[in-house]
Amino acid sequence: MKRRSIVKTNIFMSLLLAGTLFLACKEKPTDTEKVSNARQPNIIYILADDLGYADIGAYGQEKIETPNIDALAQEGMLFTQHYTSAPVCAPARYMLMTGKHAGHAYIRSNSEWGERGDVWNYIAMAKDSTLEGQGPMPANTVTLAHRLKQAGYATGMVGKWGLGAPHTASIPNKMGFDFFYGYNCQRQAHTYYPLHLYKNTERVHLANDTIAPNTPFPEGADPMDIASYADFTLTDYAPDLMFKELTQFVDGNTDKPFFLYWASPIPHVALQAPQSWVDYYIEKFGKEEPYLSGGENRYFSHKNPHAAYAAMVSYLDENIGKLVQQLKDEGIYENTLIIFTSDNGPSYAGGADPEHFDSAKPFDGTYGRGKGFLYEGGIRIPMIAVWPKKIKAGSRSDHISAHYDMVATLAGVAGYEKPQDTDGISMLPTLLGEGTQEPREFLYWEFPSYGGQVALRMGDWKVIRRNLLNNDDPTLELYDLKKDPTETKNVADEHPEVLKKAAEIYARERESPELEHFKIPMVKNGLLTQK
Repeated sequence: MKRRSIVKTNIFMSLLLAGTLFLACKEKPTDTEKVSNARQPNIIYILADDLGYADIGAYGQEKIETPNIDALAQEGMLFTQHYTSAPVCAPARYMLMTGKHAGHAYIRSNSEWGERGDVWNYIAMAKDSTLEGQGPMPANTVTLAHRLKQAGYATGMVGKWGLGAPHTASIPNKMGFDFFYGYNCQRQAHTYYPLHLYKNTERVHLANDTIAPNTPFPEGADPMDIASYADFTLTDYAPDLMFKELTQFVDGNTDKPFFLYWASPIPHVALQAPQSWVDYYIEKFGKEEPYLSGGENRYFSHKNPHAAYAAMVSYLDENIGKLVQQLKDEGIYENTLIIFTSDNGPSYAGGADPEHFDSAKPFDGTYGRGKGFLYEGGIRIPMIAVWPKKIKAGSRSDHISAHYDMVATLAGVAGYEKPQDTDGISMLPTLLGEGTQEPREFLYWEFPSYGGQVALRMGDWKVIRRNLLNNDDPTLELYDLKKDPTETKNVADEHPEVLKKAAEIYARERESPELEHFKIPMVKNGLLTQK
């Protein structure tokens, strides 16, 4: 707050007395007043891509080494019941940015905007930027970045956007971010050696050959010869370039509060990782069967798929360690809130092997239960929050929370007004260990893909309905997560009162999607129709 010069002493004293009386008469401090810093804290939100609940050591991973992320858990708070807003990329990111749950969201699934033309043709996209990107958000969308920018923050994003397209109003620089570097289009992110990335609104061309995603393994090549995989490892590794830009953004904003949204594409397949890390895990894991792309096997081949996946996670962990060290070297670590999480559960495609790594432990992260599905393996995600001297080191919380709580939570951190129409609740009392945490009535999911699904969590109860797109054997499932966290015993027939309450919440909370392709035929006016 700027101080206005006061000439007359009596005026100054009157204002001081009035301010003192005002503060004394307030019943309780607001979230913003609880966070008393010399200046607003920096905020770094790290969103991994397809990282499972147990893909890091702090959550029980036994094969992949993540010492720097584990150190964050030791220095901050680990959340055991944090959820994505959606089980795939674009809607999860939309709800994070807007604070809306899926019943109110404009974007409810991935939307590749196929009516523009051959949007899946990598070469065509390289020639024509109007084929890049996903279905855009409305131009009047207010994002988390807008709110933080209005609160005085420098706002930067590095990584994967996936919420619009070039030449639309739905690009990072028009959605509240001062700076952007990375993939505008999530289809482009299916290779870590792309032909270009974006710096703000302009393409940055890279020194990579044209190797389109899903290029098959060379016909007649020897899968045991490392030379057969040469086409899948090129020159400019996008995560390296993005991390360089990220560190420069931090370095350029040490004198003012900043918000950094690091939407890392790792460990989303394709399996492409720095060779030094791959070699480390080859030595650790030993011989394994190659993953060969072609036919139904998408993305890219890799001679050592388990080593490559582990290498990607450890590479991300290494860079997180470097970022933390940079914050300490700059003298701003203690005034920085760092949140680390994932966009959804683990993938089963492209050589990723959630069963081998037990990526969603104790949940099931395989197809049908992991990414793309509303079971715990697809939506329960890791979350660690660190803020020295504010968040208790080594603490854990079973507070039930979701991506869409961030808009409300960061209002209390940054000092902007919490929007009235957000579906989230502030987690700040839990983070700071102060005050009373607002109770959570429910979490809401609606996903018009993978057969059409809806889900609701109310306390320990979890309601799921699947197969809603074409009236083909729709399910009605109810699980008691306290007794049955892995959702193995459907008790829907035993608790009609819980199902009635769920139906009432759906009817109250759901708005029909604005876009036709997000509509689920069996969900009308918030009520699930019967077959």
